[in-house]
Amino acid sequence: MSILLDKSTKVLVQGITGRDGAFHTRQMLDYGTQIVGGVTPGKGGQLTDDGLPVFNSVQEAVGETGATASVIYVPARFAAAAVSEAVEAGIGLVVCITEGIPVLDMVTVYHQVAAQGARLIGPNCPGIISPGKAKIGIMPGAIHEPGRVGVISRSGTLTYEIVHALTTRGIGQSTCIGIGGDPIVGSSFRDLLPLFEDDDETDAVVLVGEIGGDEEERTAAFIQDHIRKPVFAYVVGQTAPEGKRMGHAGAIVSGNAGTAESKIKAFGAAGVPVAGTIDELADTVRAKLE
Repeated sequence: MSILLDKSTKVLVQGITGRDGAFHTRQMLDYGTQIVGGVTPGKGGQLTDDGLPVFNSVQEAVGETGATASVIYVPARFAAAAVSEAVEAGIGLVVCITEGIPVLDMVTVYHQVAAQGARLIGPNCPGIISPGKAKIGIMPGAIHEPGRVGVISRSGTLTYEIVHALTTRGIGQSTCIGIGGDPIVGSSFRDLLPLFEDDDETDAVVLVGEIGGDEEERTAAFIQDHIRKPVFAYVVGQTAPEGKRMGHAGAIVSGNAGTAESKIKAFGAAGVPVAGTIDELADTVRAKLE
């Protein structure tokens, strides 16, 4: 099984006629994702090079295609409005790849998504992939293999390295989700872990955290109280120089809060093994599942 995304999911691409939208639409189609159309205001009625219909609005696209998910490849200044348009049109799953969205815009959109009962992944994220079924976003399909380990990550590129390490050890994945590294994202570790907990075909979950904020500390407490499946963790930034801001906008350390040490300590107290290297993480997961 998988969570959030499978072969039956009907996906719209907001920004489908742009450079990034067009390129990644082709990649998603090649992977088997059911892309049913796209949205670019002012270009409705056209067909893409892949023969997909373009609509002027998400509302129109949903009415014509029955889409239930959307992926956003539009510039940062328009991205929050694109998320808002999608959830107002009844889209249940919105994946926002765009980075650089102003924090105040995200505050407004975050509450709107919650009020509509929708789910937002991102922004500033690589998206979702259910190996062998479908992908939404920019994750490279070739490194993934179908299996029984879920992956949730704040980091994009490190996720690819960890997935590759799992795959080369014969450990396939049920679903991999990049939640994004901005200060405000639509879905947290705590939002997604229960979905894996309830999935009969997920045996364990790998979390990829990073320095900054207190998401990992809160997640550790949540795991201790609510999650029974094995969880394994890797914290990006363990060797980050003191006082330096690293990577994502959310990777900001203030005093002793948000450090790799505080996150590792919290996971340890919750019984979650934290690996020092990617290879150690993959080996630990393999040893536990064998």
